Amino acid sequence: MKSRLTIGKLAEAAGVGVETVRFYQRSGLLAEPARPFKGYREYSQADVRRILFIKRAQTLGFNLGNIMGLLKLDGPQACSLTHDLAVNKLHLVEGKITELRSIRRALKQMVRQCELDHETGTCPIIHALVEGSMPGEF
Repeated sequence: MKSRLTIGKLAEAAGVGVETVRFYQRSGLLAEPARPFKGYREYSQADVRRILFIKRAQTLGFNLGNIMGLLKLDGPQACSLTHDLAVNKLHLVEGKITELRSIRRALKQMVRQCELDHETGTCPIIHALVEGSMPGEF
């Protein structure tokens, strides 16, 4: 692969769209190279790695603000700060998992109730939502 890439080749190499590259540039996550006189801006393999870093961090649930901070980290404190950020993210994810499990339990109970014989024309799920009597309320 060439060491200098056009924006289209950069996007392709990183597995994103050109508009994503432009968005990252507008957001300050990716520097926009200077445009040479009568030429195309050229990107490097470092830019590909940076976009891949951004995408991997997003996959782990980090928002663009978090990612901006991660990209700025360098030096001896980087590991400690990154660890703290990851621990906070882990706590948020665990909280969401707990909430989702509660929602799943409630939905399962409502579906089971709906599958049992019930009065014609009365839906137990709708009734529970209207009355606020959802099983295992979260």
